[in-house]
Amino acid sequence: MADIVNLRRFRKHKARAEREALADQNRALHGRTKAEKTRDRLTADRAEKFVDGHRRDSDPEKPGQ
Repeated sequence: MADIVNLRRFRKHKARAEREALADQNRALHGRTKAEKTRDRLTADRAEKFVDGHRRDSDPEKPGQ
């Protein structure tokens, strides 16, 4: 037979697990040192410049390309 489950306890446990998951995400995003934030921002800027530098722009004189 199936085990009897207290639904109230199950809901509380599920809500607690969801709050913990959200807290872990927030710790990862906001719990970083200034050096880590600067490094990540510079890396993102460098990657964006790399992509923008290799972008192929279409010529407005030649339609269809």
